[in-house]
Amino acid sequence: MKSILSTLTVAWAVGMTLAVVAVPVSAQETSITVYNAQHESLTQAWADAFTEQTGIAVTIRQGSDLEMGNQLIQEGANSPADVFLTENSPAMVLVDNAGLLDTLPADIIAQVPAQFQPPNGHWIGIAARSTVFAYDTRKLNDDTLPKTMAELADPAWKGRWASSPSGADFQAIVAAYLALNGEDATAAWLKGMKENTVVVRGNRAAMAAANNGEVDGALIYHYYWFGDQARTKESSGNIALHYFKHQDAGAFLSISGGGVLASSANKTAAQQFLKFVTGPEGQAVLRDGTSFEYAVGVDQASNSALPPIADLDAPKIDPSELDNIKASELMTAAGLL
Repeated sequence: MKSILSTLTVAWAVGMTLAVVAVPVSAQETSITVYNAQHESLTQAWADAFTEQTGIAVTIRQGSDLEMGNQLIQEGANSPADVFLTENSPAMVLVDNAGLLDTLPADIIAQVPAQFQPPNGHWIGIAARSTVFAYDTRKLNDDTLPKTMAELADPAWKGRWASSPSGADFQAIVAAYLALNGEDATAAWLKGMKENTVVVRGNRAAMAAANNGEVDGALIYHYYWFGDQARTKESSGNIALHYFKHQDAGAFLSISGGGVLASSANKTAAQQFLKFVTGPEGQAVLRDGTSFEYAVGVDQASNSALPPIADLDAPKIDPSELDNIKASELMTAAGLL
């Protein structure tokens, strides 16, 4: 049975009377499959809470944004996936542009402000992360920090900052720079980045390089610092975060997305999962947990350790217009990929 809202009708003869009993079958459809590019621990927390509430099991297949996105495109209508969750929105746009996502019901769309979802209603924001400059407080202060992300391409910053250009996180930041500044300016910035940045693998490694004094700072997402601070501070003990603000590209707020596959055999259950994630219970996992990603649901609070989204003064970017393909082409041309 395909709908978790359907009922199982049972009839039997009782003497000469036919009795008809409606039996809920919310547990009849017992499983959905999620292709997950979000952090596994966060999605597992969502899945566990959802299963406890509904009785519907969630099978998670883990991979990176582009790995999962490309797999969905290869599988097409034959994919076993019911739901796709991403860390950054470009992978969701990739799958949407391939015509693989279903239009979401209005009650799900209404749970998240318009700034955190595309206009076409094919997917929705589930969490967010802010671009920051994590800097060594022993080397930099308010007077010597870069005022804009563009400054990091200046010769004065040669060898002084780390990044992980091969990751989907950084490629989303480049896509935002492209959306805000255009192709020529982005190509010029990437050329300067190629000259200046110390390339490492992963945001944690970039932050650790700054913490260890190997560089002055690193361009990363905010939650790496908050997560390390909440644990051992091994990679962040000497680090503070610089928020560029002023609607600069360096204040880019990346949206994690969630969508239901048009080919899903369990579409109602998949929609129910996405409604849970974007609703009060799912967003409370962000507020009360240790992912330190921003909640994006209407009137839903984020972890109290985080500066409010409103204070970030992030640039306004339609997440469906982030062109990861063009950003990757420009990064390749610059020798960063």
